[in-house]
Amino acid sequence: MIKAENLTKVYRTEEIETTALNSIDFQIESGDFVGIMGPSGCGKSTLLNIMGLLDTPTSGSYYFLGENMAGYSERDRARFRKGNIGFIFQSFNLIEELTVFENVELPLQYLNVPSAERKVRVEEALDRMKMMPRRNHFPQQLSGGQQQRVAISRAVVTGAKLLLADEPTGNLDSDHGDEVMSLLTEQNRAGTTIVMVTHSPHDAKYAKKIINLFDGNIVKDKEPEGFGI
Repeated sequence: MIKAENLTKVYRTEEIETTALNSIDFQIESGDFVGIMGPSGCGKSTLLNIMGLLDTPTSGSYYFLGENMAGYSERDRARFRKGNIGFIFQSFNLIEELTVFENVELPLQYLNVPSAERKVRVEEALDRMKMMPRRNHFPQQLSGGQQQRVAISRAVVTGAKLLLADEPTGNLDSDHGDEVMSLLTEQNRAGTTIVMVTHSPHDAKYAKKIINLFDGNIVKDKEPEGFGI
């Protein structure tokens, strides 16, 4: 599904040049659950942005679904994102003025999915995440764990092939964090490829494979201990 070759990202200003990713190579197969770990500033967010087609590398190649995205325009990258990639954030990023149902429905509206089909797909996603009883609630009426379940519902409702999760349990207590990780594991077992940035060794144990970054380089690429907790 994903292949990077000599992937490099350099940020330049008039006074300084910073290499966020330094000629890294890796491959992620369809159905993988991959954790990306490393200290702050090591390039994790930069890599996630490139994988999510929100940014482009300075040099090297990034293949997604067999196509090299490195030279694609923003419009073409946006076209590939729609329906193929779902995002889950630490801060949930729900729209406060919209209900649970409306938040999950939003990406389907962008895809011009007919109203009747939207209703079915949103209800199916909310049911999987056990959030149907809260469908008419607003985000501020939910706990942090419930908000993240809504965010996962929104990420999967399009049938996205790839889920990118950026510290998905960072704002949750341990019980709600484990609940979210179990939901992600279930989604992965259903066939969705998941790439997760995390600082948590506990959360990383849910992944099948770990990519460790340090100063823009991959220093470890291995299976985590304790997979399947």
